[in-house]
Amino acid sequence: MSPSNLMSRADLDFLLHDWLRVSELTGRERYADHSRETIDAVLDLSAELAEKYFAPHNRASDLTEPKLVGENVELIPEIGEALRRFADADLVGAAMDAEVGGMQLPYTAYLACMAWFYAANIGTAGYPLLTTGNANLLLTHGSPEQIDRYVRPMLTGRFTGTMCLSEPQAGSNLADITTRAEPQPDGTYRLFGQKMWISAGEHQIAENIVHLVLAKVPGSPAGTRGISLFIVPKYLVNADGSLGERNDVVVTGLNHKMGFRGTVNTAPTLGQGLHTPGGEAGAVGYLVGEENTGLKKMFTMMNEARLGVGLGATALGYTGYLKSLDYARSRPQGRPAGADPASPQVMLIGHADVRRMLLAQKSYVEGALALGLYCARLVDDEKSGSPDEAAAAKAVLDVLTPIAKSWPSQWCLKANDLAIQVLGGAGYTIDYDVEQHYRDNRLNPIHEGTHGIQGQDLLGRKMLAGGGAGLTALTGRITDTCDRAAEAGGEAAELAELLRPRVTRLIEVTTALAGIGASDPEAFLADATEYLEATGHVVIAWIWLEQVLALGPRLRGAVDGSDAFAAGKLAAARYFLRRELPIVDAKFDLLASGDRTTLDMRDDWF
Repeated sequence: MSPSNLMSRADLDFLLHDWLRVSELTGRERYADHSRETIDAVLDLSAELAEKYFAPHNRASDLTEPKLVGENVELIPEIGEALRRFADADLVGAAMDAEVGGMQLPYTAYLACMAWFYAANIGTAGYPLLTTGNANLLLTHGSPEQIDRYVRPMLTGRFTGTMCLSEPQAGSNLADITTRAEPQPDGTYRLFGQKMWISAGEHQIAENIVHLVLAKVPGSPAGTRGISLFIVPKYLVNADGSLGERNDVVVTGLNHKMGFRGTVNTAPTLGQGLHTPGGEAGAVGYLVGEENTGLKKMFTMMNEARLGVGLGATALGYTGYLKSLDYARSRPQGRPAGADPASPQVMLIGHADVRRMLLAQKSYVEGALALGLYCARLVDDEKSGSPDEAAAAKAVLDVLTPIAKSWPSQWCLKANDLAIQVLGGAGYTIDYDVEQHYRDNRLNPIHEGTHGIQGQDLLGRKMLAGGGAGLTALTGRITDTCDRAAEAGGEAAELAELLRPRVTRLIEVTTALAGIGASDPEAFLADATEYLEATGHVVIAWIWLEQVLALGPRLRGAVDGSDAFAAGKLAAARYFLRRELPIVDAKFDLLASGDRTTLDMRDDWF
């Protein structure tokens, strides 16, 4: 396969096979039907479909926004065609159980496949992202009847799925949702309320849409403890799987976004009375599990979506990097310092500052891709490993999830910014893709929880849960990598010595902040975003050290430059640990200082 400007197959092969050794998973019962050959074949198929059916309409779906016509949302037809091809290739359920129609592909391989689609067209790829998350939630928490009625049609592409959490007055604070679910004598519920920011909430690209809706049953406890989860289909589904009446869930408005436009974003109303299924008011809903356990169940989908959002941000940064690299190699401009003005122009890549911008992008996007696939490998270990392996994987995955969502959303967006800069004036025009990639990616710091929410989750819960078990699990793995690098010697050992003191500092600062949290919760979490950014940089530095070690015998060719791929990996690792990692020192100093500037700032001082 010729090189692509969407993703690097060489990088994916290195990460999957040389580093994460995904083929070894096929020795476990869950993945016994697969091999390196089947994994590579699905990757080949994904790359082909992404190039042929997703990438060509990326610009068109940006320029032709979804349109609300009556109760219907109109999308460009290419979106539906691409999603049909995706479903026909059995990719919706690629990582799901064979018994429900899935491939049981290792999740690590599945996310590598999805990276192609996110890079090709994030707007169109948003629909299967939500559908697979919806289906996985129901596979985990739904009844057999709910799985048969809603999940199986999602796997074949007949149905798509959404997650309906936020509301206009609640924003990210789900404790304040007011959508109510009134119990009915037949065991169903009737839902009334308004939701907001619901991606893929209305379209005609599938027969039905399965909404997963958070709502409160009257009399339930206040706050998040009183939230329940309901299936609210666009069309009711009969016992034989055929479609019944139109349910009373109707989109009453669209949100017009700066990017990511192909994924329609909606404001649905439930129980407005535009439809009366069964002759009664209210949208028919079906409880998932028990009442007042909805938010915990929704986190099954939210955590999966967080990994997906992080990977999507990575893919947008990655394709922007490859496109700016291609431009820099083909665009003649200027001459090196001190060169004869009459000498021929050099390509942009001949300038050191352009190489700096490209190397920064490379360090961000390849580091983020490695982190996302590492998290996917932890998912596989949790699903298929021994009890001890599963428990250890879960402990690290819990800590890494907020980082895997937020770090790529911030730094791969920075890569998109640098891609625009490499193209110069051309980067700001619609003649080149990089400006759209930036706009598309700018939504990811908001998707599935802001940086602030992820920072509070990381510091307030994940790191300190179980008496600091999360912190211990993460830093233990990083320290182990540093120890292996020290044993390897050479440049790996030198890079490890740059990382090791920052790990020690992370432990010290976290421990100190935990002490503050015991008496002053507001001060404890006031700079959680700074903590998230610092910890994220430590994690990416660790991931880069892991990649250097994974080069193995190729490290010799990296050092002398005879192996271009390996030399590029080593250069990116050097860049990140020498130039990026030191920024954590200032952040740790700030966190340790107890500075109250933001806490003490008053409204009337702005």
